[in-house]
Amino acid sequence: MQLKTISLTSFLPRLVRRSVPFALGLALTLGAGLAPVASHAQGLFAPAITVNDAVITRYELEQRAQFLRLLRAPGDPVELAREALIEDRLKQQAIAETDITLTPENIKAGIAEFSTRTDLSPDEFVRAVEQGGVSYESLRDFVTVSLAWREYIRQKFLSRATPTKDEVGRAMATSDGGSTVSVLLNEIIVPITPQTLDQVEELTEQLSKLRGFDAFADAARRYSASESRQSGGRIPWMPLSQLPPALRPVIMNLRPGEVTPPIPLSNAVALFQMREVRETGRDAPGYSQIDYAKYYIPGGRTAEGLKQAAQLAARVDTCDDLYGIAKGQPPEILERLEQSPGEIPDDIALELAKLDEGEVSTTLTRSNGQTLLFLMLCGRTAASKEGASQENVANALVQQRLEAFSNNHLAQLRGNAVIVER
Repeated sequence: MQLKTISLTSFLPRLVRRSVPFALGLALTLGAGLAPVASHAQGLFAPAITVNDAVITRYELEQRAQFLRLLRAPGDPVELAREALIEDRLKQQAIAETDITLTPENIKAGIAEFSTRTDLSPDEFVRAVEQGGVSYESLRDFVTVSLAWREYIRQKFLSRATPTKDEVGRAMATSDGGSTVSVLLNEIIVPITPQTLDQVEELTEQLSKLRGFDAFADAARRYSASESRQSGGRIPWMPLSQLPPALRPVIMNLRPGEVTPPIPLSNAVALFQMREVRETGRDAPGYSQIDYAKYYIPGGRTAEGLKQAAQLAARVDTCDDLYGIAKGQPPEILERLEQSPGEIPDDIALELAKLDEGEVSTTLTRSNGQTLLFLMLCGRTAASKEGASQENVANALVQQRLEAFSNNHLAQLRGNAVIVER
């Protein structure tokens, strides 16, 4: 069975796809300082929901809810767990009518693929989840359903999702359909470490209730670690399509003056205030690949670390200059990456969205705040089809269509199901 045709995240529940880029690195790196799910409650293994006579137990609901808490998923984790597990049962029932089976190696690879969205190795990822009160079996079941459903959708709809040569040609000749919307935002980025988790959560919850541009600007100057703090958190006009995909609907739900809920990043918590929205009248370019460099500076956001970052910024004009800086140092001190927007961790994607080619950011940290991340944008490859291979365009069309088939088919299964809450 071929499991690498499509990214695992393509068919993960939509909620998890939204929350992983924002929160998983933070929640898991911090050891998920949340109380483990109680495992001895009366009737824990009693049926809570039946889906076409398939049982969902209270234990499963608590485990999934705790997993969503670790992911810092927005919303009520209990209600979200209920919806996700109902979808899982519908998927399992459809899969059971096929000959799809997964090997232990398939499942291990799926967990490893999921862990790539964090700064953790697969083993560290599993340990962090278990330390947060979620059993390995619950994680395994979650990944197993996602993998099997991906294969189910591939088998059932691939022939209908495969584009013709004419369709690929038309796709290559058209715009990538970037957003015509640009936004003017204010931001506050508050660094976080395991020692400051509770204080930062309390602070950002208070800041999310701010109203008025002056109050937000004062808070940005006082608390934000971003370079924009000097201007009260003001970010220049930015195409919506340049923001991380998971952040776009959150931003577009804001009215001028409103502030987002706290958004967990890898080692920080972010808040955004809407200043203005405008239609540009033309499609803003999307990007297929982002070329960027990460240079790691010991000391985090200490005076010495920031001083070294400022000195480095003064010495480099392009990403290639960083190779000379890193010469003779351990190879892991410099990383040069070229990734699609969906592959980039959202805290990094957010900083890159603010940069032009050759510009740098020193807002982010790694290693629980002990390492300053010197981030430099090397370049962007427009998602224009010019120069793109027919194979890449065809694969993109296949993935888009398979995801649409997946969503529609699941909605049909839901509509025909008998779901009983106990």
